[in-house]
Amino acid sequence: MSNTTTTSARPKLRTTRHSTAKQSRKEQTVAIVGLGYVGLPLALLCEERGFGVIGFDVDQAKLNALKSASVPDLSLHEQTRLKKAKIKFSNNQRVLKDADIVIVCVPTPVFEDHTPDLRPLKSASRSVGLQLKKGALVIIESTVNPGVCEEVVIPILERTSGLKVEEDFYFAHCPERINPGDVNFSVATIPRVVGARTKPSRDRAVNFYTSVLDAEVVTVSDLKEAESVKMVENAFRDINIAFVNELAMSFDKLGIDLGHVIDAASTKPFGFMAHYPGCGVGGHCIPVDPYYLIDYAKKNGFSHKFIKSAREINNNMPDYTVRRLRQALELAGRSLSGERVALLGLAYKKDVADSRESPAFVIAEKLIEAGAHIVRYDPFISKENDYLTLQDTLSAVDSVVIATDHSLFKTLTPEILEQYEIDVVIDGRNCLDKDQFTTSSIVYRGIGR
Repeated sequence: MSNTTTTSARPKLRTTRHSTAKQSRKEQTVAIVGLGYVGLPLALLCEERGFGVIGFDVDQAKLNALKSASVPDLSLHEQTRLKKAKIKFSNNQRVLKDADIVIVCVPTPVFEDHTPDLRPLKSASRSVGLQLKKGALVIIESTVNPGVCEEVVIPILERTSGLKVEEDFYFAHCPERINPGDVNFSVATIPRVVGARTKPSRDRAVNFYTSVLDAEVVTVSDLKEAESVKMVENAFRDINIAFVNELAMSFDKLGIDLGHVIDAASTKPFGFMAHYPGCGVGGHCIPVDPYYLIDYAKKNGFSHKFIKSAREINNNMPDYTVRRLRQALELAGRSLSGERVALLGLAYKKDVADSRESPAFVIAEKLIEAGAHIVRYDPFISKENDYLTLQDTLSAVDSVVIATDHSLFKTLTPEILEQYEIDVVIDGRNCLDKDQFTTSSIVYRGIGR
């Protein structure tokens, strides 16, 4: 018998699909502030949809790369668009003075103590405010905790511009949604959420997004609700990953293959969503955003014990991965001190060149602390590699830790590794065929398998 939960009827979210505005797209100029993995694809999409586009970023090296059209991790379509783009890229804030719509897409990291670092957002807000023209629309896409738009961003904009929000300029929040390397969902096809203080600001933002997206635009009641959406999305993922990571550590002791269990549980057509364990959580969102919610709640008198526990579990996975290697080496009659270890993968996710918050770097630190000699290799991040090829890397080591499930690493078989006399493999992403290794001479360990 299934468990069901009955809830009272909820009001439906407002889904809007306006397509017209007072100005045509060609008459409007959109300025994108922050040209990273969020801002650049959005800038290219806006130009493709007929807007005049300005791209502002303080990083001169990034601007040089953009002007030479040499930017990694863009889709083939985006790479083609960049080569043909007429976007005005600049680090001079004066280019913002002609913008009808300003979209802020700067990073919102955390400090070492995991408290929010709003310096990039504050700096961007000052630059926008100093050049803000009357009647413009400002949209924050940067991920922020509830309250930041009204308590931090709007005061900076008003103070530096001398203008009043909702009287002299419009303001909205639309938390970014993008998944680098995803071939199914692009910046144009992912539904978006818009929140604002007033209907005029909300309508202006909705009109803009419906004119560039091939996806629905959902509105929420105010700015804090919009800010909360991204917090909930990523805390949800972090908690579920922590759940399976804790199961993995338990099932490793119980001799149960968690991957098989999750696959079997996934056959239930309701009430279950598959998440899989691994050597850690990376990227700019999942390991960062929960701390924004934790910090905001703490300042308002509430402690998020569940979310904090999830962060602790996921932060512990690199250390657990190294422990798995230590145990496997003991079976082979060796210790971690002095061991030559290949660390395969530095990116935080499969087949991308993005290494932000990657657990691979924590694994590397733990290995070095234990006295191991590590060799790093990632086919997408060549500047961090110790050798030019995977073959050279494997030739220099006795054991392997896979920290990223790049397609290249999935081709590794016991036969290939045995050719290089590698006899211990820690599969931190459970991306190899475990059954092949059970009949080989290699000591194989996954995470929860």
